Amino acid sequence: MQNSLIMNGISSTTIQGLLIQSLPPISKPRIRAEAEEIDGRDGDIITLLGYGAYDKEFSIGLYGDFDIDQIIEYFNSSGVITFSNEPDKYYNYQILEQIDFEKLLRFRTATVRIHVQPFKYSLTDNSITTNITTQTQLAIRNSGNIYSKPAITIQGSGTINLYLNNIQVFVIDLSTENAITIDIASMNAYNPTTNAFMNRQVVGNYDNFKLNIGKNTISWTGSITQINIKNYSRWI
Repeated sequence: MQNSLIMNGISSTTIQGLLIQSLPPISKPRIRAEAEEIDGRDGDIITLLGYGAYDKEFSIGLYGDFDIDQIIEYFNSSGVITFSNEPDKYYNYQILEQIDFEKLLRFRTATVRIHVQPFKYSLTDNSITTNITTQTQLAIRNSGNIYSKPAITIQGSGTINLYLNNIQVFVIDLSTENAITIDIASMNAYNPTTNAFMNRQVVGNYDNFKLNIGKNTISWTGSITQINIKNYSRWI
């Protein structure tokens, strides 16, 4: 099977004369940690600080009647990327390092290094919308291999108390707005139409809203007409 990648919805196979010679290996992100040594105590104390972003490398080449300007434009980008050895997942990425296109022209090969965030997400199992009638809870499954921090868009009115696995996390004020998006990963709340910040309309600790691996239950009191949940499955 031919190696390929998709950046921001554009496949490398559509770029004239571009060949993906190798793909980066599937690897686990590093864990950021802080070590503290205490006099009189053997060993040290490790404090885990979360997963760190890291770099992935792959080789590109040229063939046939290539268009170097189109190739340069293709790699002048940031956003989301999918590799053909992980066709059902995507990473958030940026290209920060210089690419030696002179080497590419001379030797028909070059290395591309991209900076990816530590988690990857499903291309198909990443968004679900539920219209609310009489129910006051819904089940959501994190199919990944690590807890996830989703983005939740709620349509409704008045005061809404939001619970995760029977523990209250947020109090949401929709007395002046009819919709809000709470992005757990970025710890921000905003209007899904205007993108205006609505952080003052949310009371609660974002760190407490983490979807465990497997089944989770989201419940509420108050008037909700629709809930959309994105990025509820996550992998390392």
